[in-house]
Amino acid sequence: MAKTNVLDPTIRPGTVVEFMHGDHPQLAWVLEESSGKLRLLTINKREMKLPSSRLLPWYGPVNAIDTNRQEIQNILNFHQEKRGVIQASLDVMDLWELAQGELESAPLSWFAGLLWEEPDSDQLAALGRAMLSAKSHFKFRPPNFEIWSAEMVEQKMQKQAEEKEREAITSTGQTLLQNLWAAYNQGRKPQLPEIDSELTDSLEQILRNKISETLNEAERKVWTAASKGLPEHPHLALLLAQTWGVLHVHHNYQLDEAGFEWGNKWSESFTNEINNIEKDFSNHTQEAEAEEFISIDAITTRDIDDAFRIEKNGTGYRLFIALARPDAHWNFDSPLDKAVLSRATSLYLPEGTSHMMPEQLGTGLYSLLAGEIRPVMVAEFSLDADANLLSVTPRTTWARIKANITYETADAAIEDKTDESLVLAHQLAGKLIEHRIKSGACVIRKPEPIVTVEGEGTQSKVDISLKTPCLRSELVISEFMILANSGLALWSKDNNVPILHRTQDIALPQEAAGIFTEPAEILRTVKLLLPPVLETTPKRHAALGVPAYSPITSPLRRYTDFINMAQVCTYLENGAPRLTIEELDSLAVHLGMRIKAVGAVQRFRPRYWKLVYLAKQRKAFQSAVMVDDTGPMATLAMPHLQVNIRAPKKMLGDKLYPGQRFQINFSRVDPLTNEIRLGEALEE
Repeated sequence: MAKTNVLDPTIRPGTVVEFMHGDHPQLAWVLEESSGKLRLLTINKREMKLPSSRLLPWYGPVNAIDTNRQEIQNILNFHQEKRGVIQASLDVMDLWELAQGELESAPLSWFAGLLWEEPDSDQLAALGRAMLSAKSHFKFRPPNFEIWSAEMVEQKMQKQAEEKEREAITSTGQTLLQNLWAAYNQGRKPQLPEIDSELTDSLEQILRNKISETLNEAERKVWTAASKGLPEHPHLALLLAQTWGVLHVHHNYQLDEAGFEWGNKWSESFTNEINNIEKDFSNHTQEAEAEEFISIDAITTRDIDDAFRIEKNGTGYRLFIALARPDAHWNFDSPLDKAVLSRATSLYLPEGTSHMMPEQLGTGLYSLLAGEIRPVMVAEFSLDADANLLSVTPRTTWARIKANITYETADAAIEDKTDESLVLAHQLAGKLIEHRIKSGACVIRKPEPIVTVEGEGTQSKVDISLKTPCLRSELVISEFMILANSGLALWSKDNNVPILHRTQDIALPQEAAGIFTEPAEILRTVKLLLPPVLETTPKRHAALGVPAYSPITSPLRRYTDFINMAQVCTYLENGAPRLTIEELDSLAVHLGMRIKAVGAVQRFRPRYWKLVYLAKQRKAFQSAVMVDDTGPMATLAMPHLQVNIRAPKKMLGDKLYPGQRFQINFSRVDPLTNEIRLGEALEE
């Protein structure tokens, strides 16, 4: 057999060498050498040219130059097999354990010396191959091997495990998603392969995180690879999850996008904080100052955060508005406070209500329930005979609410004049709205469809009915709340108390002022408005017709009001607000983003259910009215649903005008993509 030599630094014809090919060492025979350039015959019987710098730092043995091709092949095969046997017997992890911590790097000969007294070329090569394959523990930097630290090895092993898991998830996910999409398209139940429970959990989480757009980088890679070849549908992950049965039909994906947890279960994480608040409440309860306040709300309202009492003051009025004080025993910047800030607002959706506050507090301890003593801020408003505001005086106190009455009860009492206090309140409210309209207020009054949903998933049933308006009592509450929010905004400005304001400092034409009830004039007027801005500088709110407006009357339902309540009350009690204007400005940025995200659910979810309702009866004709015919598309309003539809003018006829009435049905209604297409339109 070939002559066996230990490593020889001189590379000449007849030497067995190795070089990296792809990611693996390859055996070869040196045929010629000239000035560092080699002509090799590989074990795969290929001739190739290679600079000597490309060789791995182990050579040998050196054989006779005149060896023929067949003998060369036999020699290479012999060493290939021998080195494979030696490599299989090596445990480089033991070698790493011996070397780790001793030094940072060493040549191959140093490592070989730990295993053999006089290693031959095959042992050296086998060890080199083994160490090259142990990438998690060694790094080859010719001619030495670096020794990774235990910490680095742990990181690499974890990364390798994650990559292996990701490959498994991706492979399984591709099959799963393809099957789910096919089943969705064919309207059948999916026939799914057997999947390991851990992979199932991982794929389910990836779908959920894709729906909420919270994928991390690793999950994003899996999703991109697994969903390759599937159509670019905006709600692909949701449809796949629903087909799989992970989520039910009609799942509220907008809650996921907003990061808003439905119901009250979220508050269980804050049981200790809530218990401490309840203890503080009990320890600080005081006698009620007054018991004449009444609240007016919907019959279903549980989070009651305002009540009032009113009396004549000569020819003018004295109005006392009591507002709930959930800030009274609150620990700001606590985990509970941060969770409530993130929720930003209560949601009142067709499928139910989810409160901003833990229900133990928002609908219980701090809700202004009749007969219960509650901490409140009472704002006293003095107004003249024409409802001009003369003064605002807030104070903190405790009160017991006399009664919680419904809009219907209050409306009947005003109409029948059976309650002098409510009649007086309605009289003042009428003057307040007249005053606002003279100041340019734009008052929109339109039908209010009540959308209710019973059941869940495929069992969901949608019903829509029109709310019976209680014009008198609703006017009282809306005007009193606008007065409270605008009056306290002016008080805060006069006393240099920084609070959050909603501003709409725009110029409106004279024709924008008034009460609008017709769909066409409502749309025309709304087009003149801009969304209000949340800021700390008091400015005019044009649509309300008030010089300043600061939301504070719903501290149980909106975090803006909650913060404003705390600002005012800490000033009243300590002579200084809790937050400086700079701190409030910083908070306003984050709070504004949360309000936008959560508010989108409140805006769009009812429309989703309305389209579900329409989809089930899309061929039935419904009444609609033309509200806008500018441009190539016309806009039709469905007042009984508060849904607008855009349609090509050619579908509606030649002569179009605002107020024109039609009977319409639909060719397509897709609640998920918010797509609604007109089918037919018959002029009434």
